[in-house]
Amino acid sequence: MHRGMAEATRLTRQGHLEEATAAIQRTLGGKFFPASSPGGPGDTDVPIDVTSRLVKQTPKGPAGRHTGGRGPTLLTRGVGKPSGTRVGRAASAGVPEGGRFVERSYTNSAGTRSYKLYIPSGYTGQAVPLIVMLHGCTQNPDDFATGTRMNEIAEERTFLVAYPAQAGNANMQKCWNWFQAVDQQRGRGEPSIIAGITKQIASEYDVAEGRVYVAGMSAGGAMAAILGATYPDLYAAVGVHSGLAPGAATDLSSAFTAMRQGGPVVARRDVPDGGYREVLPTIIFHGDGDTTVHPRNGDRLLAHLEGGKNGSSPRVTTRRGRVQGGYEYTRFTYQDAEGRDLVERWSVHGLGHAWSGGSYPGSYTDPRGPDASAEMVRFFGQNHKR
Repeated sequence: MHRGMAEATRLTRQGHLEEATAAIQRTLGGKFFPASSPGGPGDTDVPIDVTSRLVKQTPKGPAGRHTGGRGPTLLTRGVGKPSGTRVGRAASAGVPEGGRFVERSYTNSAGTRSYKLYIPSGYTGQAVPLIVMLHGCTQNPDDFATGTRMNEIAEERTFLVAYPAQAGNANMQKCWNWFQAVDQQRGRGEPSIIAGITKQIASEYDVAEGRVYVAGMSAGGAMAAILGATYPDLYAAVGVHSGLAPGAATDLSSAFTAMRQGGPVVARRDVPDGGYREVLPTIIFHGDGDTTVHPRNGDRLLAHLEGGKNGSSPRVTTRRGRVQGGYEYTRFTYQDAEGRDLVERWSVHGLGHAWSGGSYPGSYTDPRGPDASAEMVRFFGQNHKR
């Protein structure tokens, strides 16, 4: 699988798009989405305690930055920590006029996590979509909201956005623990907490049925992929930016190996007790200049999604473009027999470990790439549970 995808990547960089598409088709060999597998253990995400408060609006503006000084060592920097174009102190989120940014917390048997919820001014009780956004290491909800500009898009398009926050006592660098076996399972660990946050919001606001989505960056992207795999009944589609496939690691040592070299191609049945039942439509972004999470992990995630529901081969289309004054990119789209987009794989040429098309006031962003936030919202809008 990897050899075929590497050949496709080489052909793409040389501009041979037809040959690259053919190589992908040969590699897939008529399989794309796995068949359903038995469900996992029962949910344990029953809320124990919920608190909330309204956060005052914060004026927009760049936060102070520093790039000098001695960096963290390999053992203290955490797993999946971004190292992109903009680094340094996390930014405070600006709130679009009329919108509200509510800070809350959620507790179940697996632990407690705070989160922030953006409620657009256009929400008056009607059914609207919900997107759950998972930050990368060292980030927080304010910083991630600023860097992705997802609140601004939510204000324009009228949907809710939730930003769960990793706790410092769960990971000192505030990385989601995507590499621990207990945090890759339905009804346990961090997936149960994030799913519980999602359900709590849906119980208190009018969330449109079948229009709940999850996306993330780096460690958050890896956790988003895990949530899509373990809770396909809750989420309708997944966005993974610079992340890793479920099962790419089971401890800290294998996590570093996966980040540097690309994780193994893991069959869903080999992921520890995950309860995976289906694979959701997924949009993948990864920079081919990423030196923190190897770009090969994007291919590994694609391999994880391999093996068609009905045994048929997806139709693959390839498009290459360039952001004005920015990076070139290649987008591979995988469609089923009915023409529905199952997976989009965006390779941004020259992008490091940073949110493509992001806003500089946020950390680990690069505005020179295609707008990942807008593309994910578009992709999500095309996919909902029927």
